[in-house]
Amino acid sequence: MVWVDSYAPWVGVVVGLIGLLMAGFFVSNVMRKSPGNEKMQEISKAIQEGAMAFLNRQYRTLIPFVAVIFTGLLVLIGLSERGWEIGWKTAVSFLAGSVLSAVAGYIGMSVTTRANARTTEAARTSLNKALGVSFRGGAVMGLSVAALGLLGVAGLFLLFKDAEIINSFAFGASAIALFARVGGGIYTKAADVGADLVGKVEAGIPEDDPRNPAVIADNVGDNVGDTAGMGADLFESYAATAIAGMLIGAIFLTGNLWQGAALFIMIGVVGLLSSIAACFLVRTGEKANPQMALNRGLWGTNILTALGSLGLVFWLLPAEFEVEGLMVSPMRVFGAVVCGLLVNIAIGLITEHFTSSKRKPARSIAEASETGPATNIITGLSVGLKSTAAPVITICIATWASFELAGVYGIAVAAMAMLSTAGIIVAIDSFGPVADNAGGIAEMAELEPSVRETTDELDAVGNTTAAVAKGFAIGSAAITALALFHAFKGLAGLEVINILEPVTIIGVFIGAALPFLFSAYCMQAVSKAAFEMIAEVRRQFKEIPGLMEGKAKADYAACVDISTKAAIRQMIVPGLLAVGTPLLVALLLGKMALGGMLAGGTVSGFLMAIFMANAGGAWDNAKKFIEKGYKGGKGTPTHAAAVIGDTVGDPFKDTAGPSLNALIKVMGTISLIIAPFLINWDGLLAMLSAWLGQ
Repeated sequence: MVWVDSYAPWVGVVVGLIGLLMAGFFVSNVMRKSPGNEKMQEISKAIQEGAMAFLNRQYRTLIPFVAVIFTGLLVLIGLSERGWEIGWKTAVSFLAGSVLSAVAGYIGMSVTTRANARTTEAARTSLNKALGVSFRGGAVMGLSVAALGLLGVAGLFLLFKDAEIINSFAFGASAIALFARVGGGIYTKAADVGADLVGKVEAGIPEDDPRNPAVIADNVGDNVGDTAGMGADLFESYAATAIAGMLIGAIFLTGNLWQGAALFIMIGVVGLLSSIAACFLVRTGEKANPQMALNRGLWGTNILTALGSLGLVFWLLPAEFEVEGLMVSPMRVFGAVVCGLLVNIAIGLITEHFTSSKRKPARSIAEASETGPATNIITGLSVGLKSTAAPVITICIATWASFELAGVYGIAVAAMAMLSTAGIIVAIDSFGPVADNAGGIAEMAELEPSVRETTDELDAVGNTTAAVAKGFAIGSAAITALALFHAFKGLAGLEVINILEPVTIIGVFIGAALPFLFSAYCMQAVSKAAFEMIAEVRRQFKEIPGLMEGKAKADYAACVDISTKAAIRQMIVPGLLAVGTPLLVALLLGKMALGGMLAGGTVSGFLMAIFMANAGGAWDNAKKFIEKGYKGGKGTPTHAAAVIGDTVGDPFKDTAGPSLNALIKVMGTISLIIAPFLINWDGLLAMLSAWLGQ
């Protein structure tokens, strides 16, 4: 037992390196494939350059922000009673989280934007080959996220031997994830809205028509949002969940920090190894459904993780230990692992039901489009609102069952089990943009129709997997927030968070309002950026002679530049709102109000995120259902209504909704960092009240 406890972090480091090596193997495998003809390579290069230019500019913009927080952590903690040694370790951990999150984004983006043309070329001969290239391109991002997360948590724990100190690693990842989600969401939707409203509705040309000036920016945006954005989001969830679990584990396992950390690190190890193994299960026949191949990978990961965790709990945990008066056995802890893995499956099935074009909710939106955009939007909103109930019930059942099995420790274990499968989830999600870009390249390079048919089949699967991945990210954010909430309570010295205290209720209301205000800024940012994009696309259609006849080339770079500048400019206010609000609440109202804010923000943010993601996904697939020839097909008023509904849904599902995941976790991680300072702090308003009372 002692040997395992001491060496578990070393195992985490080694397996993290193995994960990076496997990502490198997939890079090599993808890059050996043919990128196609000169035209395909030219288009792919334009997408790649646009994506990397956005990432470079985004990260350059974030350098001052990271530098200010790094300095603040160093100085504030150094000057406190905790001392300079804790200060520099906390600051370095924050910097490591920021840097590794950015590195994961660079790795994934650089490969997925190179895999697109190779997928198109593979689609000329085989569906299975095209699936293999696109999935392995996505797997680079997935394995990099899980491997760097495990490597960072285990490596810093080995270095500093304190989970409380390395919590700032999760905060660093949170900060990057927040801006990646917000900035990436603004970028992709500004381009998408401009391409759809002017190209499809006004000009009546196809989605990926090379005459559309916004088409390259739109393809870049797919990678920015669903590759870099999702990767940063789940990298942060992974780190935050592991560290919160380690803190909780140390409390209940006789105060032994090494023993408390061991299980959470080793569940991460098993999840990463399971994801690697499951990547080799993703293959399909020429007439088979690619969705089944991806499902095999997902189910394989969950089953292997469950089997591995069964061995871990008996190997690493004592025969019985106490958690807040409840006697817990290894089998009970394994039950909590199963709860976390079942949430993966349940939320995926629920999301698929409400967003798939093969199911009633999305088809009801298509039917409503026959009477115009107003009924399309009303029906889409109702579908999104209805879709919140089942995930809430799922999370409630999982939370109750995990708590009954192993108390607070069980909730933390369930969250870690869920996040341990992040490698395969991000791989499946990142597959989507590769397949989507491959279809766009086939259209712009004017390849034979059979190629587009193959890429469309992959793209249709990618739309479903993207919606499922968003559901996973939102569900994981909710369970991660519960673990962070309990860790905050312990670090802040709170026995209970009293809902009858007025200051707590104030915190709950502030927390519940924050996701609404945050979402408003995100949606407004998309509207402003899209306005610039629409104006530019209209200008080019009007001023470039021969563009609509296909005799002249659109200025793609101008649209890419508009999306990039707008995204960077508009992401600042939502980001500062997310970071600043918890600090202000803590300063003015104290730890009890901050606890209330975390509760209100988690519940409100979770519901808003589910509503927005599922409504947006359903609008999108309702439009695609019509484009397949149903309800009149393309070019009809019904199709125009569906395009407008999809345009409303775009910032729902790809900007505000996903960004709420990061908001929830930023609130939790920043609260953990400041919690030790709040043990004897009730807020400036309490001090003022006491002074006035005297």
